[in-house]
Order: sequence, then structure tokens, then C-alpha cells
Amino acid sequence: MSAHMRILSILFVAYPAWAVPAAAQQDFSAVEIGVTRIADGIYMLMGSGGNIGLSVGADGAFIVDDQYAPLTDKIKTAISTVTDEPVRWVLNTHWHGDHTGGNENMGSGGAFIVAHDNVYKRMNPAEFADLVGNSQQSPDVALPVVTFDRTLTLHWNDEDVFAFHVENSHTDGDVIVYYRGANVVHMGDTFFNGRYPFIDVDSGGNVEGMIASASRVLGMIDGNTRLIPGHGELAGRAELAAYRDMLTTVRDRVARLIREGRSQDQAVAANPTASFDSDWETSEAGTERFVRLVYRSLTEGR
Repeated sequence: MSAHMRILSILFVAYPAWAVPAAAQQDFSAVEIGVTRIADGIYMLMGSGGNIGLSVGADGAFIVDDQYAPLTDKIKTAISTVTDEPVRWVLNTHWHGDHTGGNENMGSGGAFIVAHDNVYKRMNPAEFADLVGNSQQSPDVALPVVTFDRTLTLHWNDEDVFAFHVENSHTDGDVIVYYRGANVVHMGDTFFNGRYPFIDVDSGGNVEGMIASASRVLGMIDGNTRLIPGHGELAGRAELAAYRDMLTTVRDRVARLIREGRSQDQAVAANPTASFDSDWETSEAGTERFVRLVYRSLTEGR
């Protein structure tokens, strides 16, 4: 691959999906929404974008994240296979468009949207104009109507749904959702199962926060807990532990290179992920992106 093409490839994988109009990224007509039962009344939906958590029961459907706007009808159809109740609540794990793209449609349909305070700010340039240009303005109906700082509990469908903020992890507005009765956790993009994560350093993300988030959840769960990652297949404690250990090892290796005075390019060339690449990433560009983001976390981090 030529140097020019290699740079373009790196830029493509590094450029967040939420920053490009959905229609320009792929043909959503081919996307199918898979529904996996995890526990009584709790499901995971997979399509294109972030995995969706679904709680169903007499109170109505409650979803965690809603993928891209063009998929809303398909998502609603998938939900209708397990409940006749409409979507009453949407909880966003963070602000990226592959997790919040359906907010406008869901909000217009009567759902109440909940998220961390910083999700509202990131999606609303009137609140965070220094970070988000006008082109990223979300319609009012797509914005959260309920926001919180640290924790929130929803008592819904005979389940205590505990949501808590983790600081400066994938972004600065990440929320992890714990269905206590069902022993299920939706981790959003603080957990990418089987692949290197995207750490949105420009939105307050940091590898140290990613490690802390994984460690916090590991301290809360047992061997029977089922984990919904932001991306990747349904997981358990072992997969999350392996992910946390990988992050920690790569962080330590990159930190050592920084202490030795290596530049970002030199850190990439040192290949600090070599022992993990076969299990976690098949793309050279994806591996390079990850190393660069870890490096930036440690040198620019909050």
C-alpha cells in the first residue's frame, strides 16, 4: 500500500461514524435487526451501529440506544416480535450518532429520551457551541428530556434499572446500565467485545477511563452476568476481563514508549499491540488508530 493510500485508510477508520451522514456510509436496506433473548424480559438487538438493550413488560418497551435513523422502522418491527407495547423510554449510553441516530424518530413517536448531562450538551450546540458546529445540531425532539450527572434508577417492567456515569472513558458522557434483577449490564462503547475500541479523545475519552470502567463493572458482576457491549457479540465476565487486561497492557507499553521520548509515529512503529492483534484486530489501520488514540490519551488526557 502506498504511503498516500495508507494515510487515507487511517483517516477513514479514525473518522467517527457519527460525523458522517448515515446515508453516505452504507446502504441500510440490507441491514437486518437480530433479536437475542438474554433473560426474562431483556433482549439485545444487533443491526448496524451500537447494540441495543431492550426491556419489555407491562409498562412498555424501554431501549438503551437506537442506532441510525434509517433503521428505526426495522428496529420497531424487531421489538414488535417480543412485545405489543410501544417504546416509552430511550436511554443513550453516549452521544455518537450510531447510538443516538434514532432519537428523533423515537422522540417523535412519544418516547422520552434520557442521557447524561454531557450527551445533551454534545448534541446541542447552543449548550456546547465551542465543541460542536451548527451542522451537528440535533432537532429538539432528538435531545434528551431527562439528564443526570452521576446515577439514575428507573423502576420499570418490574426491574430496577440502575444507570451510572463513568468519567472520561469512551467519551465524557458515557453511561453504563445495570438491570439488577436480570443480572445484565449494557456497557455502551466502554466495551468493544473482540476488537480494539475507538476512544474519542476529542470528546473527553481516555484509555485510563476505559480501564477504570471495565474494572468497575468487573467489581460489580459475577460469572453469570451477561454483558451487552457497544459493539460485538454478547459477552460475559471472562471476555470483559480479557478486554480490561488488554487495555492495561497496551496502556503500559505505550506509556513506557512515551517515557523513552518516542513520538506518536515511533510508538506506532514499535507495534505495542503485536501480542494482541491476532485476537483483537485484523486491520492494520484499525490497530494503528488504536495505538494513536492510546498515545493521545496519555499525552493530551484530561
